[in-house]
Amino acid sequence: MGQVEILFLGTGDAFGSGGRFQTCFHVRSDATQFLLDCGASSLIAMKRFGVDPSLVDAILLSHLHGDHFGGLPFFLLDAQFGRRTRPLVVVGPPGVEPRVRDAMEVLFPGSSAIQRRFPVEFAALAEGRETRLGAIAVTPYAVVHPSGAPAFALRITCGGKVIAYSGDTEWTQALVETARGADLFICEAYSFERKTKYHLDYRTLMEKRTQLGCRRLILTHMSNDMLQHLQGLDVEWAEDGRHLVV
Repeated sequence: MGQVEILFLGTGDAFGSGGRFQTCFHVRSDATQFLLDCGASSLIAMKRFGVDPSLVDAILLSHLHGDHFGGLPFFLLDAQFGRRTRPLVVVGPPGVEPRVRDAMEVLFPGSSAIQRRFPVEFAALAEGRETRLGAIAVTPYAVVHPSGAPAFALRITCGGKVIAYSGDTEWTQALVETARGADLFICEAYSFERKTKYHLDYRTLMEKRTQLGCRRLILTHMSNDMLQHLQGLDVEWAEDGRHLVV
């Protein structure tokens, strides 16, 4: 069994709190490389931290808010100008393909109709159903975060490891199913104890911690409020550029 490496490219919220990039995690095994979410700043983060976008096989999207999928137009155009030939798979909630196409047309009119040098396949996830993408298997669980399409927590198997990711959500029992037995659970902690609709706070997460059943928990998607409380926490948190091995 090989190891799986994760590079946290972006660990911030939608507003760049703390100067952090928007959500994007690079995952690499012996067999594949993929991104978990691709916020609007993701291409910048990839180039800042030395990730070659041309080697990314797939992009898995938890939901269709700009700080989680808005980097796709930039990623695709960069790939075109960079003469990429490697196929790319983009997987996300139902409606992912037209939403990406619409975003491209708003930002760069005519760009969605350009004939690309590389094939791009879009696939819509179905709640509770495993989707296989070569060396990756992903199962989505519906969470509570309206975004014009279903929002999912994702449970991913890769390289013999299980990586769970909450996406954005308030507390829901779906997180228990997502995280159960996972080698790593990457979970939103938007605020410290303040309740924010459709988002998770640290206090609630700690109250539910024993239900999760994951081997390792790391926090992400933190607002200024949460960032001010990092010292003294009894749980790990992510930083832009942090590398870890699962």
